[in-house]
Amino acid sequence: MEAKFFRFLKVVGVGFKARTESAGRQLFLKLGYSHEVEFAVPPAVRVFCFKPNIICCTGIDKERVHQFAGAVRGCKPPEVYKGKGILYLDEVIKLKPGKKSK
Repeated sequence: MEAKFFRFLKVVGVGFKARTESAGRQLFLKLGYSHEVEFAVPPAVRVFCFKPNIICCTGIDKERVHQFAGAVRGCKPPEVYKGKGILYLDEVIKLKPGKKSK
């Protein structure tokens, strides 16, 4: 299978990790929940983890690759106060200031 389209995701946060199993067919995410989040990867998409915090979704169908990447990102979207969560590699999060003490 020739990989044409890529979508890189970055997992940001203390103790947040990603790993793949069964040749990129399953994705496991540790996101600070009491359980590990498990994703079954659709047939048109392959998933690789270069580091525990970088996920690469690749495939020949752009729509399916981006749909899967969006689904993965949706389980822990970036948070605007600390910047934690799953974000696209080229995404910039504008951090909000917290409560200001007088």
